[in-house]
Formats: sequence, structure tokens, C-alpha cells
Amino acid sequence: MATHSSVLELIGQTPIVKAQRLDTGVCELYLKLESQNPGGSIKDRIGLSMIEAAEKAGKIKPGDTLVEGTAGNTGIGLALVAQQKGYKLLLVVPDKMSREKIFNLKAMGAQVVLTRSDVAKGHPDYYQDLAERIASETPGAYFINQFGNPDNPAAHEFGTGPEILEQMGGDLDAIVFGCGSSGTMTGLSRAFAKLSPKTELVLADPVGSILEEYINRGTLSDKSASWMVEGIGEDFLPPISDFTRVKKAYAISDKESFLTARSLLEKEGILGGSSTGTLLAAALKYCQEQTEPKKVLVFVCDTGNKYLSKMYNDYWMLDNGFIQREQHGDLRDLILRPYSQRDTVVVGPGDLLVTAYQRMKLYDVSQLPVMDGEHIVGIVDESDVLLHVYGDESRFRDPVSTAMVSKLDKIPVGQPIESLLPVFDRGHVAIVVDGERFLGLITRIDLLNFLRRRVQ
Repeated sequence: MATHSSVLELIGQTPIVKAQRLDTGVCELYLKLESQNPGGSIKDRIGLSMIEAAEKAGKIKPGDTLVEGTAGNTGIGLALVAQQKGYKLLLVVPDKMSREKIFNLKAMGAQVVLTRSDVAKGHPDYYQDLAERIASETPGAYFINQFGNPDNPAAHEFGTGPEILEQMGGDLDAIVFGCGSSGTMTGLSRAFAKLSPKTELVLADPVGSILEEYINRGTLSDKSASWMVEGIGEDFLPPISDFTRVKKAYAISDKESFLTARSLLEKEGILGGSSTGTLLAAALKYCQEQTEPKKVLVFVCDTGNKYLSKMYNDYWMLDNGFIQREQHGDLRDLILRPYSQRDTVVVGPGDLLVTAYQRMKLYDVSQLPVMDGEHIVGIVDESDVLLHVYGDESRFRDPVSTAMVSKLDKIPVGQPIESLLPVFDRGHVAIVVDGERFLGLITRIDLLNFLRRRVQ
């Protein structure tokens, strides 16, 4: 097996796997695992292409500061290359980006500036506009500008496209992709126009983006909505975009995207990210519409490791209404972690306060029911622990019973939702019971999530 002198040599030549357990109709569906790039996504390709092209043009040298706005994985691709080549990197990212991506970027030495995800291009806080402004105000900084940089699509025109055709033996009827900066689409379009004109280009677009309407109906809307899938979809046509060979597009909802990505892991053992779910859902729709066998390829754009706290987290999915539990028509519908399903994180009265503290941190909760067998005897929250140990940290070794609140706000499960408000007004959490049986907790955020789901 060959050895490599740099992790950058591992970018590209990603494997292709034929789907075995998905409903692809009469078609064969092939999954190109861009998740196997060293930075975990297809964007490693353009990170390398744009930086090396700028080097060759004499626009940058090691030690310089690179600036970019990114809503997805381009930042990680750039950070990987910048780290290896000795550049400083400042990234402006919208606040919907997953925590895993932000942690990844910072761990690689990038400076991260968070900005709003609820504003459109032209607003001063829009991530691309803010990045361009920071670059112009920073002496010696170089603005990567993935949305207007021709070396973005070049990575796919001369790299990804020919690579796919070589791996597929030159035989490919359709390819399904997403569009963010449009580099993948534009580069592949040019590559296939020259090397495989028969290959149909199919766009997968999040509901809320303007691109599906533009492709299917030829109208360019000036109104977009928000979506939770990361890295694809747009509210404008990027300057480098070339849609001329794209004749078919599918609009895929967030819910379908997330559930499809989870299905890919369950059925094929492939851990893909949120945009992978969008692309795969569109690819399956395309395949199922065909009446003649076709070879279709879709990208697994990035690894799902970056979304473990989101779409692979059942509680996050429940919070956002993307998966449902059985509905009861009472307060049980608001309990995120039912005790009967052993989802509730609990502590015993004889457990140490340090144990309670560690469980709160591990499960990202601020209070714990104190259970003596099957009976709730108290509740302990962060403030209870703080007041007990402040001034004498050794009291972390005291039992939970010494700090817990034993006067409990128990609410019968059949009470109306309005009965929660006085409990929250007192700064407490609601303890839902059925007779003497503890069912679970309801917090303010649980009620807010419930109300938001009702208007979706």
C-alpha cells in the first residue's frame, strides 16, 4: 500500500458503492462517497483547487490571511488546506451550522465569526456579504469568494467529473447533485458536456430555496424561505452558476431529507449528512419515475459525523417535529423524555451531587428528577447544586437528598396546557403524574416546541 506525504494527497478518488436495499425502481443507483475525503466532504476538492490556484497566480503566500463565508463544508475544506499550507483563515458562518462543524473548524485553527442565518443577500449580516466586508477591511487579507471563483467549478470540471466517468466505465445516465455555491453543478455540467453528453443532470434543492422553481418553471423568485439542511439551496443565482444543462429539479423538505439520510444509514450502512438526505431523496424520486433501466449516481456529500447532535439525535428530531411519538391528547404529548420509555435522565437521593452534576452535563439538561425506586421524591437543578456547593466544593460529595427540592409541582396528566403556566411563572419545571405514577418533566422549552410544531 502506498504511503502519502500529506493528507492533501487523499483528496479525491473517493469510492462508489451500488445501493442494495433502497427502492430504486428499475434503475441502478450508485453512491459516490465524498464523505471519505480527509475533511469529510466534497468541499475538500474546491478548498484545494481555490487555494492552489491563488498560489500559482501569486495572489497569496504562506502566512497570509484567507477570508471566506461558508454555510457548509467549504470552510472545513479550506481549513484543512490552509492548515497544511501555513495560512491563517477567518470564516464567517451562519448560526444554523451544526456545532460539530464549528468545533471542527476551531480545532483546525480557523477563526470563526458567527452571523445570522435569517437574512438574505444584501443584508449587512448576510454571511457572504459580511465575509467580503471583513476581507476588505483586513490589511493583506484575501477573499476566497467561492461563489464567484472560477477555480471552484474547475475542481469538478477537471477532477470530479472525469473521475466519476472513469470509475463508471464511461456509462452514466444521470447524476444527482445539490447546489450551494454552484461549483459542483457548473463543473460537472461542463465535464459531461464534453465527455458524456447523454448524462442527465438532476438538481436536488431544499424546500425554501429558489433553484427548483427556476429549473422546472423558468421563473426566478425574489422570495425564499428558511431551511435547516446545511450547505445547499440558495436565494440567488451564484455568479459562477451555469444551469443550462440542468433540465430536472426536485424540491425536498427538511423532514424528508433528514429521514432519508437516516434511512441510508439504516439500510446501507452509510453515514451521510443532511444534504446527502436531500440528494438521495431526489435520486430515489428520479429512479422511481423511470420506465427504462438507467445507471444513476448521487453524491454522499459529507459525513453524518457532523450532524450527530441534530438529525441523528432523536430528541432534536422530536423537538422539531420530524419524527412523532404516539399522540395521547394530554400532557404526555409535551414530554420529550418519557419516564416509561426510560428516556428520562434521573438520579437517586443517595447518589452524590457530583454524579447529578455530571449527568446534567452529559445529557445537556438543567434538572433531574430524584427517584426512589419508581417514586419521585424530589428534583434537583443547577441552581440547587450551585447554592449547596458554593463556598465549599467538598460538598459535591454530599448526597443529592441534601440539596434537592422535595416540595414538588405535580400536575395530573389530564390537566389542560394552561395549568403549566403558573408552574413556569414560579420558575419551576412541571412534574407530570398519573395518580402516583411519574410520567416525566415538562420545561418551558418543551411547551414552546409543542406550540411551534402546531403551526408547522
